[in-house]
Formats: sequence, structure tokens, C-alpha cells
Amino acid sequence: MRKLEIYERAITIGSYIVENKATVRQAANQFGINKSTVHHDMRAILPQCDGELTKLVAEVLEENKSLRHIRGGLATKRKFSKI
Repeated sequence: MRKLEIYERAITIGSYIVENKATVRQAANQFGINKSTVHHDMRAILPQCDGELTKLVAEVLEENKSLRHIRGGLATKRKFSKI
């Protein structure tokens, strides 16, 4: 993959995350790539192309990370309420 295509992918994924307040997992599913690829693109590639978008993505990902334990608890509650 050419460097320009990688930069375009990073910007597209970053925009998606910010617009939808998406998690890394949601972004990976949306674009059909691995979560590790999303992480790499957001942490290593995106800062090289768009500094402002990088800050916005970091804010969304940090918010998602802070809510992760709550989502996990709700998922467990749903799981056991079905049993």
C-alpha cells in the first residue's frame, strides 16, 4: 500500500471515530480491518498527517476508555439476565 493511501485511510478512520464517537472496535468493524491497525493508524500515522484531527480522536478514544468498565459491566448484566 502506498504511503498516500495509508494517510488517507488514517484520516478517514479518524473522521469516522470523531463523527460517530466510535470505539476502536466499531471503527475496525466498519472498515474491515484489525483493531491493532486502527490503533497504529491513530497513534502513529494520523499525527503525521493531521494534528488537529489527532487531538479530536485522542479525546474520543480517552472518553471511550474511561467508560469501558461500565460497558463491560452492562454486557455482563445482559448476559446473565438471559440465563
